[in-house]
Amino acid sequence: MNRKMVFHMTGQIIAMEGGLLVLPLIVALIYRDQNCIPAFLLTIGIALVLGLGLSFLCKPKDHVIFAKDGFLIVALAWIVVSLIGALPFVLTGEIKSYADAFFETVSGFTTTGASILTDVEKMSHSLQFWRSFTHWIGGMGVLVFIMAIVPSVSGRNIHIMRAEMPGPVVGKLVPRLRDTAKILYLIYLFLTVSEAILLLCGGMNLFESIVHSFGTAGTGGFGVRNSSIGGYSPYIQWVVTIFMLLFGINFNLYYLLLIRRFRPVFKSEELWTYLCAFLIASAIICINILPLYQNVAECIRTSSFQVASIITTTGFVTTNINEWPTLSKTILLLLMLMGACGGSTAGGLKVSRVMLLFKMIRREIKHMLHPRSVSAVNFEGKPVEVKTLISVCVYFALYAGILAFVFLILSFDPKVSANYDIETNLSAAVSCFNNIGPGLGTGFRNVAESFAGYSIFSKVVLSLAMLLGRLELYPLVIAMSPSTWRKQ
Repeated sequence: MNRKMVFHMTGQIIAMEGGLLVLPLIVALIYRDQNCIPAFLLTIGIALVLGLGLSFLCKPKDHVIFAKDGFLIVALAWIVVSLIGALPFVLTGEIKSYADAFFETVSGFTTTGASILTDVEKMSHSLQFWRSFTHWIGGMGVLVFIMAIVPSVSGRNIHIMRAEMPGPVVGKLVPRLRDTAKILYLIYLFLTVSEAILLLCGGMNLFESIVHSFGTAGTGGFGVRNSSIGGYSPYIQWVVTIFMLLFGINFNLYYLLLIRRFRPVFKSEELWTYLCAFLIASAIICINILPLYQNVAECIRTSSFQVASIITTTGFVTTNINEWPTLSKTILLLLMLMGACGGSTAGGLKVSRVMLLFKMIRREIKHMLHPRSVSAVNFEGKPVEVKTLISVCVYFALYAGILAFVFLILSFDPKVSANYDIETNLSAAVSCFNNIGPGLGTGFRNVAESFAGYSIFSKVVLSLAMLLGRLELYPLVIAMSPSTWRKQ
């Protein structure tokens, strides 16, 4: 393991976070958030001193990044940026407990959208901006952002990208990895700006349009109102619905559209499965909740919005989904587990993994009926490598095991056992682990209901669950393994 390279890269990332904190500082100056200006200045100073110092002291002779180094850099980077990113909330006193601020920041960077705030409208503009900006940074990936703007230090940066980007398979769009990162972020930026402009056209002010675009782009769900998107016009709700779906699509497909390779895009199995799942779920829920709404148009808009929000793990809401019938809530819970496409900013298992699991089940059943038959699992018109199929199975087993463990750990907390039922705790575990945000159950009675009632212990557990879910398990599992740090 190249330890110096791990800490050198971590230092660069910390310093870069200090640079990114300049944007909310500018917002604080514009809106004259006097209490926030010194908090951001101090945090920027801490990040720059710590980051540049660590980067200088651990300057490596060998810049090669191995697979294990990639996982460790990603794990350490996400933990450290969350620890430092929580400081402005505490220094201003707008979130008094550091554990709460850490939960909020982790929820932001992992694009979960779960919150401990009971009244977000009381928060200052600059902290609302920083809170949603963490979604935008974390959506495409902190390390991918670094690779897009910092000159490549190794031909093996693909190990970092594979450790951070969601999906069963990650590769280069173009030969140079830095160019791949630039292409991804340019597409990401274009979609974000496009949504902000459309929201401005719908009557949102500039600040709110930017903040909600950040929340949609990162599929995170932080907003500036307690009612989330519920208080906005039908036009704005439809714009957000469409962009949530767009950000749930594999970004590689957008690149193929740019280079005019339309055929593989329109023949994408994952894309069509994702869109069909959205349409079928929206239709069933619309029929199921029709008695609760005044007209069909409102029912279609509400069901479409919530299905798009849940399948993309964004977490915006327009209504209290806990008042919906059991069938609708069950469908939403299943969509929470599945998530959107691999290579998107969404969380969950990913459509591609679910499809591969079902294809493997079908192949095994066929093999049981015809023992001598030999058949490959095909995906997107190509046979899938055996190592990819094994990795999907291992990931699913690890995913189920960790989710069950998080759910079990929550039950050990006396405060949780006293105040929340099994449905609420399971929903909280699924919501945080899949980076969704809103929870189901009696413990989450309405839209404004937050995770504030959970103890510090449970918030730390759920914060780790959010990190595990966003980094797709392996980086954090490897970082917590004692054998990783042992000298070979």
